Amino acid sequence: MKDFVIKTFDESADIKRRFARDHADKITQVAQLMGRAFREGHKVLLFGNGGSATDAAHMAAEFVGRYKRERAPLPAIALATDIAAITCIANDYGFEELFARQVLAHGQKGDVAVAISTSGNSPNVLKGVEAAKVLGLTTVAWTGGSGGKLAGMVDYAFVVPSTVTARIQESHITLGHVLCELIEDQVLANPA
Repeated sequence: MKDFVIKTFDESADIKRRFARDHADKITQVAQLMGRAFREGHKVLLFGNGGSATDAAHMAAEFVGRYKRERAPLPAIALATDIAAITCIANDYGFEELFARQVLAHGQKGDVAVAISTSGNSPNVLKGVEAAKVLGLTTVAWTGGSGGKLAGMVDYAFVVPSTVTARIQESHITLGHVLCELIEDQVLANPA
């Protein structure tokens, strides 16, 4: 069992290192983009299913609360946290409309939509991105494997080089933390 533990941690670390090398430039670009959106009074909408929904909620909380530094709250909304909206939309319009309806309700040009799907093929996430594009939001994907349909639909795609859901999610949460830190420590602290 000890060997399994070490192997799993090594695999996670290796995937994160490859991901960081492949996406470092894009991560800094998106941090600057999101920081600019926040400075200009826009918001970030985050959405996904299951573990990706909790990643979205985690990141929204880091922005609204704080990550490391004391600062004004930043407007971020996780779209899988309002149980009344979720059950209403799923019941009245179908689960595939869950994120699209909320993006259309809350999104406006200048906002950033972060769509999270480990497969890149979740129908409700894809429809959420379609709605974001209709409104003129900048779209960002966090996905894995081949990127699925999602990677080709967005302005900025972060594809984790793994097909193992747990390894993809571990990279996603690290990506979220790195974005939070860059936005707090560099983008908002040093507006250009």
